[in-house]
Amino acid sequence: MKQYVAIFRVPTATMDAWLKDTLKDEMEAQMKKMEVDMNAWVAKHAASFVGKGMPLGKTKTVSVEGTKDGRNDLNYMQMLQAESHEGACAIFADCPHVAIPDSTIDVMEVPHMGI
Repeated sequence: MKQYVAIFRVPTATMDAWLKDTLKDEMEAQMKKMEVDMNAWVAKHAASFVGKGMPLGKTKTVSVEGTKDGRNDLNYMQMLQAESHEGACAIFADCPHVAIPDSTIDVMEVPHMGI
């Protein structure tokens, strides 16, 4: 089995619009539905996952100029194993995350573990 990392993306403009334009009750209902749907999806594919996935929070960007607050569209990450890159991608075909407008999941092979 090969190792892969999946990065879930939600464009910042999509997130900003959702936060601005969605009523609190509707937002809570959408978040609850997503939680239920994601939990069912995770249970369905649990044998392929390496550890638990994790949400990605606030960003700091480090460069030669120093560290500053950053912002990006990265939302969640999940390690997994599969026989092939195509097989790894197929796991995400029915993932509820892709129903979020303009959202995507990048699936990258980990060619070797560690540095």
